[in-house]
Amino acid sequence: MPRTVSELMTPHPTVVEVTDTLRAVAQTMATQDIGSLVVAENGTVVGIVTDRDLVVRGLAQGIGLDAPVGQLATEDVVTVAPDDDVADVVRIMREQAVRRVPVVEGGLAVGVLTIGDLAAELDPTSALAEISEAPAQD
Repeated sequence: MPRTVSELMTPHPTVVEVTDTLRAVAQTMATQDIGSLVVAENGTVVGIVTDRDLVVRGLAQGIGLDAPVGQLATEDVVTVAPDDDVADVVRIMREQAVRRVPVVEGGLAVGVLTIGDLAAELDPTSALAEISEAPAQD
C-alpha cells in the first residue's frame, strides 16, 4: 500500500488565479475534461472550484460569466502535503467530507488527490475505482 500522497496524487494540477473569469475557468475545464481546478492568488493556493460550483453557486444564482472565479471558489480549502501519510489523508477527507484535496508544497499546488485516486489504489474492485479508471465519455 502506498504510504505518501505523492505516490497517488495527480501531479501538475491546473491552477487558475482568483481574478480569472468564470468563462475562462469553464473553458479550461471543458478543454482539459476536468471537473475541478485549484484557485490561487499570486500563485499561492487559496481555494478550489468545481464544475458544480460554476452551476449551483454561479449560474443558478445569476452570477455572470465575467465574474472572477474567486467569488465562487471554496475558501478554507483542505490541503495536504506530498509527504503526508495516505491513511491520515483518508481520515481527513472523511472527517471534512471532501472529495478532492490540493496537494501543496510551499504554498504552491504540486498535485491533486481525489477519492477516485484513493479508490483506484486502495480498493481497485470497487465501483468508484472502476468508474474513476474508465475513459471519459462525451
